[in-house]
Parts: sequence; structure tokens; C-alpha cells
Amino acid sequence: MKLDVETLRYLSKDDFRVLTAVEMGMRNHEIVPTELVDRIACLKHGGTYKVLKNLLKHKLLHHDSSKYDGFRLTYLGYDFLAIKTLVNRGVFTAVGRQIGVGKESDIFEVATEDGTVLAMKLHRLGRTSFRAVKSKRDYLRHRNSYSWLYLSRLAALKEFAFMKALEEHEFPVPKAVDCNRHCVIMSLVQGYSLVQVKQLENPDVVFETIIGLVIRLAEHGLIHCDFNEFNIMIDDNEKVTMIDFPQMVSVSHRNAQMYFDRDMECIFKFFRKRFNLSFHEEKEAIDQSELDKDDSGWPCFSSISKSDGFLDKELAASGFTRKDQNDLEKFVEGKAEQDAGSDEEELVDEGHVSEGQDGANIRSLSFLRLEDQNEQAVVSHDEDERSLQAFVNDAHGDVRGENEKEEEEDDEITNENDAELAKRLNKQRRQAVAAARGRRRALSARNSYKDKGNKSSQNAKIQKQMACW
Repeated sequence: MKLDVETLRYLSKDDFRVLTAVEMGMRNHEIVPTELVDRIACLKHGGTYKVLKNLLKHKLLHHDSSKYDGFRLTYLGYDFLAIKTLVNRGVFTAVGRQIGVGKESDIFEVATEDGTVLAMKLHRLGRTSFRAVKSKRDYLRHRNSYSWLYLSRLAALKEFAFMKALEEHEFPVPKAVDCNRHCVIMSLVQGYSLVQVKQLENPDVVFETIIGLVIRLAEHGLIHCDFNEFNIMIDDNEKVTMIDFPQMVSVSHRNAQMYFDRDMECIFKFFRKRFNLSFHEEKEAIDQSELDKDDSGWPCFSSISKSDGFLDKELAASGFTRKDQNDLEKFVEGKAEQDAGSDEEELVDEGHVSEGQDGANIRSLSFLRLEDQNEQAVVSHDEDERSLQAFVNDAHGDVRGENEKEEEEDDEITNENDAELAKRLNKQRRQAVAAARGRRRALSARNSYKDKGNKSSQNAKIQKQMACW
């Protein structure tokens, strides 16, 4: 849907109040009932219905009356809510031309109050060209139901977080300015998409830089998953900038190696076709001497050292689950226990250890010392067995007497319970016999009823005839 910001000039506070009411209702409604919109908006004198008609005319809402009368937000209405919020924050004051369009987003120019030009990216998941979001993205996680607006909001939040983190670690990415709903504001990259570039002065240097970015991302625990000529910007000085981050995953993802190899293959294939680079001759030119190479010529995923950072864990990237977090915590706790165990061993050697929380470990350590005194241990063990047997023989008679008393008491309780059960069964039997002898109404009396027109039903007539016989 085309973004026409001219309509924003003519929308009142009531219009945005009703739009916000529909957005709030869509948290738990696919189609928000009209009565619910009216209750949330709280406009006087039935003004909600007039505003809904105006918003419907500008295509900011969609009306659906198939199951019940209700409304839902369109992408244009969601755009207006995000733009209005960012304008109120003072992030920008004007919206310019469209500078890019993708399978799941649109990009526009926006200008600040001092004239600085920024880029505004509006996520639009759910287009016909890209609807396999649930199988190709992990935004939903454990959820079964979803809306495209909600998925777009999750994608925008994820991209803003990754862009902010990569910028802090000095990766060549646009500067993240602000984010609201499905809208991300970032700095405008002065350059061209690599797919539009036909000639480079130093293609081997650019290729080496791009491959180095992929490897550096993996060392920080991330994989781009869509690193190709469409998501690489290059300026006149051949400076490379990465864009588009909603699909990034962790190196611990189960398909991490496949995504890494796919990114590498896209870069190798593009430079081979566009700039006629022969990678069998350029292997030595690439500064990757520490990395192994597979049969295809690019670095292996398994040979990359992933010790430069934990961005996937900090940002909860796809593939790093709560189980990984629990395992990490257990590992840290295990290291602490090992350190504590070494201190306890020193105390055992000095002879100052007493029973405490780690009594099991201390007993196991003291058992090692007792192995050297086998004869004394055997003697003490025999004495303990004899004393234990004597104690059991003395107490056996008392225990047996107590057991007999308990059995007698159980028999008495069982007899009492049997008597009560017999009384209860006799009572139920007498009630059943009394009911069978005629205390209940007859079958004909219970089943006979009058139809409309004061005529008996056919069933009642048959029963009356059988009674007469």
C-alpha cells in the first residue's frame, strides 16, 4: 500500500484516539468489535462511529462483518501511528521520497528539524512475495496465532537491537536512531547497493573486506543469514556497509553452518560472475592464513574461533535458548564447586575438616585415608556388627508385640467399617425396592404431554391403549 502522508495533516486527535483503540483491541482480537472500540476510545455523543467512517474512507482501517461487526488496522493506519509517535518525539519532521523496497520492508527518506536526512524503514511482513515467515523466522517461537502487524513489530525490534549492538562493536552498519512499532529510523548510507555496481577499482580488496566481515560476525557469535549483494552498500571510496539484520541467528543455531556456507557462497558466486575473480589464484591474497579451507575454497565454519564476544547471548539471538543459558549457569556453578573442593582438600590434609554442607565430599576424601588402615577397619566393623545384632535381638520382642497390637486394632476398625457398609447397602436396597413398587410416577404419566392445539402425542396415545389392555 502506498504511503501518502498528506492525509496526516487532516487527522484530528479523535482520529488517532480511535486508531489507538483499535490497536489496543487487536492485542486479543483479530477483528475488534465496534462496541469494544467505542468503550476504549471513550468519545462523547457517539463520536466513535463518525470517526470510524472517516478512517475507513482513508483506508486506515478495514471493516469486517462476516462473523460480527468489527474493524482491524491496515498497514497504512499502523504507519500513521508510528510516524505520529516519532514526530511527537522530535525524531524527524518531514517524510520524503521512497528510496527502497524489499520483500518485507519499504524505505523512505525523512528529515530532521535541522535538515539532516535519515532513513525510515517500515517492515511489512505478509506480502505475497514473502509469506513463509513462520518457517523462515523465529519471531513467533512458541506462539500458534499471530498477525502480520505483530510480526512486523517483532522484526523491527530485533533489527534495531542488532544494529545498536553491532554499532557499539564498531561494525560498518548504519547508526540506529530510534524505533517505534514496525518503524526503524537509522542514518542514511551514502552509497549504492553492490548489485548496482558494475566496476570496482580494487575488487579483490572489497572481496577480502566482505569475507572478513562474515568471519568477524561469526567470531562474535552471529551469522547474517542474508549476506548477499543486495544487503551490502558501497560508496565512491569503496567503503562497505552492512544492512538488513532481522534474520540474524546465533552460531549455536542448529543450521548455523548451513547459513554460514550460504553467505559465503553468495559472495564468492557474485564476485566470480561480476568481476571475474579466480579464487584458486586469490587464496594467498586473502588474509585468512589461520583458517582452514574446504574443497570450495572458502573458510570452514568449524575452524572459526568464536571467542571474541557473546552478542548472540546478549541479544537472545535465534538458536541461543534458555537451555543454553541454564547450561552456562551450571558450568559456572561447577567451576565454583571445584574451587571450593580444592580448598576443602587442603583442609583435610591439615586435619581441620568437620561435617557441613559438603559432607559427602569430605567423607569420600576421608575414606581414602582409611584405606591405609584395613586391619583396624575390619576389627571395628566386626564389633559394630555384633553390637548391632544384640540390639536387634533385644528390640525384636518389643517390635513384634507392637505389631500384634496394631494388627488387632486394624481388625477392629475393619469390622466396624464392614458393619457400616452393610447398613448402607441395606438402606439403598430398601429404597430401590420401594421405588420399584410404585413410589415413582408411572411411565405413561411421565411421558405424556400435550402438543400445541391440545392434542396428545402419538406416543401418549399408544401408552394409554396399552394401559387399557
